Amino acid sequence: MFYKDDRLAIFIDGANLYASAKALGFDIDYKLLRQEFDRRGKLMRAYYYTALMEGEDYSPIRPLVDWLHYNGYCVVTKPAKEYTDTLGRRKVKGNMDIELTIDAMQLAPRLDHAVLFSGDGDFKPLIEALQRQGVRVSVVSTIRSQPPMIADDLRRQADNFIELDALRDIVGRPPREQQASSEG
Repeated sequence: MFYKDDRLAIFIDGANLYASAKALGFDIDYKLLRQEFDRRGKLMRAYYYTALMEGEDYSPIRPLVDWLHYNGYCVVTKPAKEYTDTLGRRKVKGNMDIELTIDAMQLAPRLDHAVLFSGDGDFKPLIEALQRQGVRVSVVSTIRSQPPMIADDLRRQADNFIELDALRDIVGRPPREQQASSEG
């Protein structure tokens, strides 16, 4: 499904990929992930999308975002919105679907293959639009978690589905809690 001469871009829905990897019991090594897709084709861009909490002195995702910036990723962030739902629970909303979609559509004329790291069914129209422009689309998510992290119609629409768990030995590392306890 991957060809060496393919102009390739990866689009990572940060929150979705994090949740999928966590459900499978491992963390993503983003250096290895970039190397893997560099090997599979001519990697034009590697995008990472995430919302950040405003006003917090320390955000646990900030070191990752900074590292990604310095290591060849195009990091797209926006402030997360905090609100209280109808039951009085504090909720955080930080949907990056529009930003990811616009970037993918703008890059499409210069791509042969787009790799979407998300299981969000809202991306089905994006996949259809990319395919109409002649871009092959692979989706990376998991059906091995309970419940599966990928929407069935997204998986069906993609030209290729890549099971995240199958990439574990290539781009994974043990979760941080396990690393800390095994290093002690």
